[in-house]
Amino acid sequence: MDDAAPAFSEYGAGPLFAMLHPGGTDSRALTAIAASFADSYRVLTPDRRGHGRTPDTEAPMTFEGMADETIAFLEEHGTGPSPLLGYSDGAVVALLVAHRRPDLVSQLVFVSGVFSLDGWPAETLDSEVPAFLAEAYAEVSPDGLDHYPVVLEKLRRMHELGPTLTLTDLASIRLPVLVLVGDDDDMPLEHILELYRALPLGELAVVPHASHGVLVEKPRLCHDLIAEFLRPDKPPTFAPVRRSVDV
Repeated sequence: MDDAAPAFSEYGAGPLFAMLHPGGTDSRALTAIAASFADSYRVLTPDRRGHGRTPDTEAPMTFEGMADETIAFLEEHGTGPSPLLGYSDGAVVALLVAHRRPDLVSQLVFVSGVFSLDGWPAETLDSEVPAFLAEAYAEVSPDGLDHYPVVLEKLRRMHELGPTLTLTDLASIRLPVLVLVGDDDDMPLEHILELYRALPLGELAVVPHASHGVLVEKPRLCHDLIAEFLRPDKPPTFAPVRRSVDV
C-alpha cells in the first residue's frame, strides 16, 4: 500500500458496496450509479493513486498495484465479504481482487473491462485523450494539470503489460459475477463472452444502445440490473443450462 491513503466519496448507510472508477478519470464518474444505491448500502468510491484527489507517486502504475490498494481499502473499511463494482480499468482491478482475495468479495459487478491483453482495443493505447478528461483532472488533482501527461503515460504502459489472467484463473473465481457491457462497447463482445463463459457463477447483461459509457448512458437500467443481481432471493429460472448444476 502506498503512503497516501486514497481519497473517497461516500453515499448512504448500511452494508459496504465499493465501486472502482475507470482509468484516467476518478470517482466522479460513478456519482450517478453510486447515489442510486445509497438507500440500501454504504457506497464508497475511492480515487486510486494518481487519480482524482489521490496524489501520484514516482512508482509505475500496474493493475496488480491497484489491486493491492483496493485490498487494503476493503480491509480498512469492510467487515467481511461485500459487493464490489469495477468499471473499465476498475473492472480489471476488481477482477484481480476477487481472484486474489475472494474472502473480501461477496459479489462482483464487472462493467466494460477485460481479463487479458488481447481484450484491449487498439485505440486504448493509441487514441488521443479527450480534452474534458484533462480538465476534470485539473479540477481536483493535488498534482496539478502539468502532471496529467505523466499519469497518461503510466496508464499507457500499464495497458501494454496487463492484465494477464487466464481462463483457468477465471474458473477459480467461484463467486457470483455480473458481466455488464454496452452492445456498442469498444471492448470486443467476443472477449466479454469468453470471460462470461469461463466464470462458474457468471451472469451476463448486454445493454442495448449503449457504449463504453454504459453506466452514464443507461443509469436506471444499469441500476435495476445490478440490484436484481445483488438480491439474495432471486427466483429460479425455468430452463437453466449453465446454472442447472449447483456450483
